[in-house]
Amino acid sequence: MFLKSLKISNFRKFGTENNKIEFVDASSYQEQKKGREINIAPTTTLIVGKNNCGKTTIVNGLEKLLNNQEFKANDFNFSYLKKLLVEYERNQSIIETPFLQFRIGIGIEDNSNDLISNIIPFMILEDVDRSELEILIKVELDDQEIFKRDVKLLIDKYSGIERFDKFLQLINTSQFNTNYYNAGGEVVTSNFSINKLIELRAIKANNIENEKSLSRAFSKIIEYRYKALFEEEGMNLDSQINLINEELTRLISNKHTKDINQSLEGIESREKLQVLLRADLTFQKLMSNLIKYEYVERDINIPENQFGLGYTKLMMIIADLIDYMEKYPEDSFNSKVNLISIEEPETFMHPQMQELFIKNINDTIGSLLKSKNKNVNSQLIITTHSSHILNSKIHSGNTFNNINYITIENNFTHIVNLHDDIIIPKSQSYDKQKRENDLKFLKKHIKYKVSELFFSDAIIFVEGVTEETLLKYYIDKDEVLNKYYISIFNIDGAHGLVYHELIKLLKVPTLLITDLDIKRSETEKETFKQISNLTDRVTTNETIKKYNSNYEKLDSLPNQLEIDNMYIAYQTEVEGYFATSFEEALILTNYKNVLLNSVLIKVKPKIYREIIMTDKRFQKIKENSYKLQKKLAKSKSDFANELLYKLIIQEEVVNTPSMPRYIESGIIWLTKKLVKEN
Repeated sequence: MFLKSLKISNFRKFGTENNKIEFVDASSYQEQKKGREINIAPTTTLIVGKNNCGKTTIVNGLEKLLNNQEFKANDFNFSYLKKLLVEYERNQSIIETPFLQFRIGIGIEDNSNDLISNIIPFMILEDVDRSELEILIKVELDDQEIFKRDVKLLIDKYSGIERFDKFLQLINTSQFNTNYYNAGGEVVTSNFSINKLIELRAIKANNIENEKSLSRAFSKIIEYRYKALFEEEGMNLDSQINLINEELTRLISNKHTKDINQSLEGIESREKLQVLLRADLTFQKLMSNLIKYEYVERDINIPENQFGLGYTKLMMIIADLIDYMEKYPEDSFNSKVNLISIEEPETFMHPQMQELFIKNINDTIGSLLKSKNKNVNSQLIITTHSSHILNSKIHSGNTFNNINYITIENNFTHIVNLHDDIIIPKSQSYDKQKRENDLKFLKKHIKYKVSELFFSDAIIFVEGVTEETLLKYYIDKDEVLNKYYISIFNIDGAHGLVYHELIKLLKVPTLLITDLDIKRSETEKETFKQISNLTDRVTTNETIKKYNSNYEKLDSLPNQLEIDNMYIAYQTEVEGYFATSFEEALILTNYKNVLLNSVLIKVKPKIYREIIMTDKRFQKIKENSYKLQKKLAKSKSDFANELLYKLIIQEEVVNTPSMPRYIESGIIWLTKKLVKEN
């Protein structure tokens, strides 16, 4: 058996939509079981997202259910509760009362040795054919009528913030029951608890308590191993420890207790004042101080308190895994769904260690299973906001499958279940080989910084080094945008299309800055013809064609394209001309700018003088923008770096060149999106 999905409703940041976490799918789970070499990466579930979006809430919810903990008002989504209270205020008849819901999907393997007695009450006829079932858990009020009565009383008595506070207090004092239902909505009345079906070992982010954490962790493991060994060999360890205590107590009594009591007799009678010193050795005390953890580096033993926090964190996780493998007998692995969750393992780890994290854990689990010869079918769940661990997961497993991206939308947690078939959809119009190549490109290319887009507040895609260099400068100077984490990616337009489905899924505001790429004849290229209108002109830009209904003509193209969370910006008319690239648009927008002209003459002195001649009004610069752009084609890095240098050292801000209008419009759109969402 394995955990297939978990759908959370109204719990903390979760609402009732986009709230389903998908774990390992059946096919990859079966492949993992059949594989000769152990590789947990394809079956590891990654829950990834920015801070405070609800990642840890998922494991916390499971823990509360498994440990039969009470649910309080703080466990409910406050937006949900406020909406309920507003409905109560409007209507005298209360229909819905507060509830939490957890819908758990369990996969059942064909021809497995799993003991399914735990789940028989939840099985309906359809489940047998589908090899899966659902368990619906609802946390519901024990007495709804009393709750409704009390709600009406507090509405009459209180108002405003105080009313909501009293509403929370009412929920806290109300009795809630945890009820189980099968997929058909029928109540399961048997003596069932979810902890009979699911076992969870949660490794927390803050598992380093002090300088002796590693010693204590490994002492526990050694203690368990020795105790199991003694029991296996029929040794009565407690009786032997008792004999040691008796002998030590006798020696202490002879050497110390008698002398102390004789001294005390001079103060008070023996009947009133005596001491007894005795040995109190136990197996736990013996083992707790048995281990001294040291780190060996080049034959030098380094004390535990000098061990780097990153390595300590990794070793604590490994110690927890060893402890987990040691303590559970093999039969429990076949009667339960076994989960191991690791919360934010990146804490204290440097980027390279994060990058190798899943490989290291994979190697550890593989080694443990071989040494113990156990058939462990545990699923690994990792919550993280590390782009390096995300990248490690994608490359170790060679797939986007089993990645849950979590964000916040309208005050509710929003889950996006990533999958290869969603990111690069299968379709009749999509050539099979092209699709495979695009998917391969995306997996490989995401390694180079692009995995950061999962954690960005906004994304800007550009197609050239000049845009990338200057946009970073301008955003840093923007008093609004410099407060957000905005990632800028320089990806060629045709290849950038591969990312578009992923961008839509992530719902991160994205500005795509592309070029008109006006098609010119050879004669027009040779004569550097300026383009003053778009009549009968066509584009070679694949992005524009895709989002303009595959229409390549430019004369009917709108000034920008907005699709879902994407804004596509490209050149518009400037000073009577249409630029075909960012550099040309920048020149047309700032042809009179002294700073820009100083950069042009520095980078292309000969061409600049040929064009400008005696023109002191810089009209020739405007009229030869396309020629300048073509001549800069092989010097774009020099142009961008020289311009950035001048911008940084300039004393007067008035000399700063303006961004082309199409980019300014895109930046305004991005700013509005960010301010609105935050």
